[in-house]
Amino acid sequence: MSIADIRKTAETKMAKSIESFKSELQKIRTGRAHPGILDQVQVDYYGSMVPISQVANVTLLDARTISVQPWEKGMGAKIEKAIRESDLGLNPATQGDLLRVPMPALSEERRRDLTKIVRNAGEDAKIAVRNLRRDANDQAKKLLKEKEITEDDERRSLDEVQKLTDRVIGEIDRLISAKEAEIMAV
Repeated sequence: MSIADIRKTAETKMAKSIESFKSELQKIRTGRAHPGILDQVQVDYYGSMVPISQVANVTLLDARTISVQPWEKGMGAKIEKAIRESDLGLNPATQGDLLRVPMPALSEERRRDLTKIVRNAGEDAKIAVRNLRRDANDQAKKLLKEKEITEDDERRSLDEVQKLTDRVIGEIDRLISAKEAEIMAV
């Protein structure tokens, strides 16, 4: 393994951490409707639990309403029950085969709670990135110990990994502040 391999591996893993954090942020609801909010809701489909997106078409009717169109006749009641029992605080209404899921307005207190959740998720993402930095630095030190690289190469590698880490943590901070602004906007 070379310094370039170490850096490339660290960069790839940090990019995956950012993607994971972005998907985590999508699950946190704001005042606006978003079909991804229902991704974590599981429905009983012939004995196995599957995401709603695998048994119904989930789309937006307007900025504050999600529509759920089941692909099978008997699934409407099961989907409605799953949405009600989820911890999202949503109350679907049935219109024939179509389920309408209106997004209730968020109270000021709930908005503050959501910003705390966003900050905690951001801190977890930063911890993951710092762990990746530590792993990359340990690999570089191991190469130095085995005399495969010089001390200058090791120092250069540590500096590159630190710059990469700073850039990724800056990106995470930017995502956190953008999500907080979106949540606090009335």
